[in-house]
Amino acid sequence: MSPQMKTTRSGKQRPARYRSVQWPMVLVLTLVWWVLWGSYSLFSLLGGVAVAVTVSLVFPLPPLRMRVQVHPWALLVLLGRFLWDVLLASLQIAWLTLFPPKPLTSALVEVQLRTDSDFALTVVAELLSLVPGTVVVEAHRGSHTLYLHAIDVTDEEGMERVRRNALEQEARVHRAFKVSDEDLEETVS
Repeated sequence: MSPQMKTTRSGKQRPARYRSVQWPMVLVLTLVWWVLWGSYSLFSLLGGVAVAVTVSLVFPLPPLRMRVQVHPWALLVLLGRFLWDVLLASLQIAWLTLFPPKPLTSALVEVQLRTDSDFALTVVAELLSLVPGTVVVEAHRGSHTLYLHAIDVTDEEGMERVRRNALEQEARVHRAFKVSDEDLEETVS
C-alpha cells in the first residue's frame, strides 16, 4: 500500500498529506499519555487529549479502512498459544542463561509468509518478537518476508522448526482475524 501521490501546481509528485484528526488514534494516544503520567486526574486527561490532537495534526497518518472479522474462539486459541510460547521460551532462555552450551549458536531465518495482508504481517511480527529468544530483524512488506534472529539454533532442522512455528503463528492470526486484501484501502482526505 504505497502512499497516495498528489501533483503540485508546479507538476511535481509528492505524497498526499492527511490533515484530519482520527479519533480512535486520539483515544489511544490519550490513554497512553494517561498511563505514562500515572496521574488519573481531569487535568492529565485534558492534557493527554491536547497532546494527542497535536501529535495527530503534526504527524498525520493516512486513514486505513479495514474490515476485520474477529473470531472469539480463534482469538482465544491465539492468545493461549502465545502465552504458552512465552512461558516455554522464557524457561528455555533461563536454562540457556544458567547452563550455556559451548558454543551458543544462533541463526537468521527467512520466513516467507503465505498471506499478503499487511495487518497479518504486522501482528505476526509483533507476536514473534514478543516471544523470548526470537527477534524480527527485518520485515519486507513487498514480499511479505520476515527475517528472524533465533537463539540456540544449531542446524537446518532448528531453522525449519523456527520457520514452522512462524507459519503456524501466521495461520492462527489468520483464523483469529479474517482480513481480506480488497478491504484494505487508503483514502485521501
